[in-house]
Amino acid sequence: MNRIFYIAILAVLLTLPIILGGTYYTNLASQILIAGIFAMSLNLLVGYAGLTSLGHAGYLGLAAYISSWLTVKLGWSHASTAAIAIVGTTFVAGVFGLIALRATGISFLMITLAFGQILWGLAYRWASVTGGDNGISGITRPHIFGFDLGEASYFYYFTLFVFLLVWIAIAILVRSPFGATIRGTKDQPRRMSALGFNVWLIRWVTFAACGFFGSIGGIMYVYYHQFISPHSLSLANSAEMLLMVIAGGAGTLMGPVIGAALVMLLKNVASQYVDHWVTLLGLVFIFIVMFIPGGIVAGFARIKNALTAPK
Repeated sequence: MNRIFYIAILAVLLTLPIILGGTYYTNLASQILIAGIFAMSLNLLVGYAGLTSLGHAGYLGLAAYISSWLTVKLGWSHASTAAIAIVGTTFVAGVFGLIALRATGISFLMITLAFGQILWGLAYRWASVTGGDNGISGITRPHIFGFDLGEASYFYYFTLFVFLLVWIAIAILVRSPFGATIRGTKDQPRRMSALGFNVWLIRWVTFAACGFFGSIGGIMYVYYHQFISPHSLSLANSAEMLLMVIAGGAGTLMGPVIGAALVMLLKNVASQYVDHWVTLLGLVFIFIVMFIPGGIVAGFARIKNALTAPK
């Protein structure tokens, strides 16, 4: 049943540009997939490791700035700048993890918030490198096998390809024996430690993996917008990503993607008709927390079990 569901979803995704039939909605679909990459990467930390972070936008911005600066200022190729951005961002995430994981609970949350604000401050103040508030513009999209990704449908399929690679990689990770240890450190850290597992190391690897996948999203983000500014590293952006994870369902594979779709649709479509769309987003989030605890995916699962339960 799950296999049929995933095949149907993939078929819809592959035909989406044809179904939507317009540049605007094709670009919106690309934005949702990119947001889904961010949400899935953050879900590794929040949903599976049980560590809430408010600095995830820092990885987005760091990868985007590294890639953009090397491309625009030095003229390096997209492939080389993307590789350097991913390695550099993962390294920084690993260093941040060495510090952040010395704390737990609210202290860990505040440390990740501080790290995010440090990166935002560097992007804002280090104007000679980052362009300050003006950011970096003039970024081009790569050409893949002769296809110009400046065309909306080509870029969508490229984004879909990257999204599927990330989704498969995360699915393999969380369903592996190591993924089981990650969940174990969330549910029973003392028992895991007593059994001989290095809880700190497991969390650190997860923290670095979160930065790795987040950096991929950052590169896709800057390819889409062809511009990067300090706003991308803001606390509001990190909170938005966290909202995607919680609304869709933390600790599930599909939850963050559904949450990303919900937030991006409200942000891009509902905002055209509602002046205070952020208020609407807040009301939707309150509704989910109060009436669909565990997120949208958990809510659907409860409805499915109720309908299929023997009477």
